[in-house]
Amino acid sequence: MVGPRHPSSHGPGPHGVARRTALGLILGAPLLSACSNVQQGFNPFEAPSGPSGPPQQPAVAGNGQVKVGLILPLSASGNAGVAAQSMKNAAEMALAEFQNPNIQLLIKDDAGSPQGAQQGAQQACDEGAEILLGPLFAGSVPPTAQVARTRNISVIAFSTDSSVAGRGVYLLSFLPESDATRIVDYSAGVGKRSFAALLPDNAYGTVVEGAFKTAVSRRGGRIVAFEKYAGDRTMAVRAVAQALSGADALLLADDGESVVATADALTAAGANLRAVQLLGTGLWDNPRVYNSASLQGGLYAAPDPSGFRAFAGRYRTRFGADPVRTATLAYDAVALVAALARTQGAQRFAPDVLTNASGFAGIDGLFRFRSDGTNERGLAVMRVGSGGGQAVAGAPKSFSAT
Repeated sequence: MVGPRHPSSHGPGPHGVARRTALGLILGAPLLSACSNVQQGFNPFEAPSGPSGPPQQPAVAGNGQVKVGLILPLSASGNAGVAAQSMKNAAEMALAEFQNPNIQLLIKDDAGSPQGAQQGAQQACDEGAEILLGPLFAGSVPPTAQVARTRNISVIAFSTDSSVAGRGVYLLSFLPESDATRIVDYSAGVGKRSFAALLPDNAYGTVVEGAFKTAVSRRGGRIVAFEKYAGDRTMAVRAVAQALSGADALLLADDGESVVATADALTAAGANLRAVQLLGTGLWDNPRVYNSASLQGGLYAAPDPSGFRAFAGRYRTRFGADPVRTATLAYDAVALVAALARTQGAQRFAPDVLTNASGFAGIDGLFRFRSDGTNERGLAVMRVGSGGGQAVAGAPKSFSAT
C-alpha cells in the first residue's frame, strides 16, 4: 500500500494496519505497503552502454482523471531493459490493486538515454501530466527535471545518485548513504567505537564514504583504518588487514561478488574477521554473501524483507516471473500518487505534501522525502546466515520529528 501519513500521527498502529487495503489509505494518513530483496541486475549509477532495441510506443494504463507520466528505459539494452519492464509491470499492478484509482499513467520509453528522457517528459507534460515518475538512471534525471520545472510540476525519480536530487526532484530509491548511516548508528548503539572501512573507488564507494565518516564522527567513534580500491585491491587489503586489530567493526560496501572476494582477500592477508564485527549495506542482500563462510555473522542495513516477499508472490501470480528488486519503487510511486490524488485535493503533488515529515509506508517500509529531494528510509539491520538474512533490529514504525 502506499500513502501519506498525517504529520501528527505516530504510525498506523495495529488497528490502522488491519484497516488498510492493498494500496489503501488510512483516513488522513497515506500508507503504501512493505517489502525486501532481489537483484537489480545493473549498476544503478550508470546508464546502459550497449545499443538499445527499437523504442516502445507510448502506452496508457488506467482511465482516471489525474494524469501521471511514467518514464522508464523500456528498450534499453541488457538488464536495464529487463528491469524497466518489471517496473512497468509493478506500476500497472499498483493500479490494479488500488481501489478505484483516479490515475491515468502515461508510459514513455526513454531508451536509457538523457535525450529519450527529455522527450518522454515533454510528451507526458504536453498530454497533461501533473507529476512525473522516473527516470531510472542518474544522467536522465536533469533533462527530465528541466522539462518539469518549466511546467511547475514535481518529479519522483528512481536514481540512487543523490547528486541529481534537488528542488522539485525527489528520489524514491535505495540510497547507499542511508544504509551506511543506519549500520554505523546500530553498531555504535551496541558498543562499537573503533571502525575500519574498505570501499570500492567508484561513485557508490564515494557516497558510502561520506555517510560512514559523518556517522562515525557523530556517534563519537574513531576510524582506525580506511582504504579504497580500484581493480587490484592487494595494497588496500593489506593495509586494512594490518590495522584491523585496532578496530571492532569493519565496513565492506560492495556488490555481492566483489564483497566476497574482498573478505576472502582479507583472510588470506592474515586478517581475523571473526574478531571484528563485519558491516555492510543493502548490496549484501545477495546469495553469494549468504553462501560465504567469511561473511557469516556480518550485519547489513536493508529494508525489512517481509514486504518484498509478499509483493513478489503477488507479482509472480500476475506475471509468471520474478520481479527485479527495483520493481517495488515503481509500485510505491504509483500507489503514492494514487493515494495523494484521492486525499489531498488540488494540492496533491505540492512540495509540502510530498515532504510530509511523517512520511509514507511502502512495500519496503517507511520512507519520507527531504526538502533537498533525497529520502530517508526506515531500515532493518540484518545478520548474514547460510539461509539468508535474519533481522536483528527491526525497521522503525515511525519517524522521529526531525
